[in-house]
Amino acid sequence: MRGIKIGLLGKVVIAIILGIGVGLVSPDWISRIFITFNGLFSNFLNFIVPLIILGLIAPGIADLGKNAGRLLLITSLLAYAFTIFTGFFAYFSGKVFLPGLLSSDGTPHFEAAVKTLEPYFTLEMSPVFDVMTALILSFTLGLGIAFIKGETLKNCLDEFEDIIMKVINHIIIPILPIYIFGIFLNMTVAGQVASILTVFVKIIILIFILTIILLIVQFIIAGSIAKVNPFTALKNMLTAYLTALGTQSSAATIPVTYQQTLKNKVDPDIAGFVIPLCATIHLSGSMLKITLCAMAVMLMNGEVISTEIFIGFNFLLGITMIAAPGVPGGAIMAALGVLSSVLGFSEDSLGLMIALYIGMDSFGTACNVTGDGAIALIINKIYKKDINTTIRLQEDSNM
Repeated sequence: MRGIKIGLLGKVVIAIILGIGVGLVSPDWISRIFITFNGLFSNFLNFIVPLIILGLIAPGIADLGKNAGRLLLITSLLAYAFTIFTGFFAYFSGKVFLPGLLSSDGTPHFEAAVKTLEPYFTLEMSPVFDVMTALILSFTLGLGIAFIKGETLKNCLDEFEDIIMKVINHIIIPILPIYIFGIFLNMTVAGQVASILTVFVKIIILIFILTIILLIVQFIIAGSIAKVNPFTALKNMLTAYLTALGTQSSAATIPVTYQQTLKNKVDPDIAGFVIPLCATIHLSGSMLKITLCAMAVMLMNGEVISTEIFIGFNFLLGITMIAAPGVPGGAIMAALGVLSSVLGFSEDSLGLMIALYIGMDSFGTACNVTGDGAIALIINKIYKKDINTTIRLQEDSNM
């Protein structure tokens, strides 16, 4: 009899429960063991994050550039526009709702909680280059390869991307539950886990409500452009939304998303192109989660949220989301560099971000795939316009 396979979300939930339980009864020396492990893993993340950025973003930009047909270009720009819109929607929503949600609890500063016990030892793992250098290098290489249509360096980057994906899938993702276990064990020892969990629940509820509002807005925009009833179109996509809640994977939901998109009278060829592509490059739901969670963590640490800083953060994060890998937790792993470089997040704050993000992974995935249907409606309208223009030109030339 095969054992039950537990997904990443299930492992994270178990890690949180066990961390709280063990933290209530364990002596300090046990807690310090896991704090030591968390310190080592945090240093490893600090080392690997710039390489993750280079390994994921540079090949992604190169692929989009080398295959820059008109339809691909329009779809990519539209996905980016949706993602950036979502970032600002999340930011201004957070400015309105988060201060009230968090201040009512007497919310503790997370940084104070994670430093109550010291690790037994630490090992420095200095990154090869910093995060901003990695971002600039990724854009330069990606755009350069696309411009010169280079194959040799592109093949090297593809192999480097494979290595980074192996590191994410076989080292970072499997270790994350242990890392989160250590975080919640330490917060329990510090006596602040109840307040943190209260914040978790409130943020999850807020994000769920905002994803519904976001989808309605996206389909109103798409419906006004495509001249269709937005609520009927959104209703047709609900099957894809519910499927994604269960699979927690945009890629695994592609067949359902495709079928539901056809019910909105999108051309099969357009749907067959847009839906698989957007499953990789359109991550509005992930953008919403990361932006709101980042704001929440900053408020929990008593930091000031600056509109000017978040403008740059949203544009950079939007590009990162376009290039993020389609694996569970891939978006947050790709975003760690932007969080640390632009918002100044420490390794401990990044750990809390990971826990928050994965705890709501299904909501973000469901929002992503449902929004793909809105993009398909707009692209279908543009496609039909091109077809009609071509027919008219042919008729004029034959007169």
